[in-house]
Amino acid sequence: MAHNISIWLLPVLIAVTFHEAAHGFVAHLLGDDTAWRLGRVSFDPLKHIDPVGTILLPAILLLMRSPFLFGYAKPVPVNFRALRNPRMGTILVAAAGPGANLILAIVAALAFHLVDYLPANAAQWVFENLKNALVINVVLAIFNLLPLPPLDGGRIAVSALPRMLAIPLSRLEPYGFLILIGLLFILPLLGAQLGLNLNLISQLLGNSANAITEMVLRLTGNFQ
Repeated sequence: MAHNISIWLLPVLIAVTFHEAAHGFVAHLLGDDTAWRLGRVSFDPLKHIDPVGTILLPAILLLMRSPFLFGYAKPVPVNFRALRNPRMGTILVAAAGPGANLILAIVAALAFHLVDYLPANAAQWVFENLKNALVINVVLAIFNLLPLPPLDGGRIAVSALPRMLAIPLSRLEPYGFLILIGLLFILPLLGAQLGLNLNLISQLLGNSANAITEMVLRLTGNFQ
């Protein structure tokens, strides 16, 4: 148990901290200083951690040997109307979080090349942290790009789609997490009772994460 915590906690904290800080930083660059004034453009994990979403929920899924990890941090406050170009600015602010996670995934993959230079007693622990960092950041990026508000992908879709499609999608935001819980947990359980495989979102996440992880590993020279 202690070993699992030691190799998962640091990658999770770094992933969610950079994700949220990136939203606030890009919003600041594009004209909204709400997060900046509140001190949320920070690499201090304590400013972004949600005790339930960042720690308890992933820990429970880890203990249950879930095929995926699901969690969330305290959202960075952004006044999208204050952005100099609200429509394009919203897209860029929303994309900043997943973008930061993909950068972290690439950094973790590049760091694999340094593991052999570490003392033997530290190398395995560092390798497992880097491996988990790669997986967590790829999954977090893909998950947040699902086109459902209030996820980043939903905000991107609402800003990019024509008004006749954007308005109905935006109205789903208050129910977004309930819809996700239904798709991730309730629908697969119902499918299991009926003898059907309805684990559609997990399969989509898994297949996408495997493809992007392989691409990152090839890009960073970890595949010959």
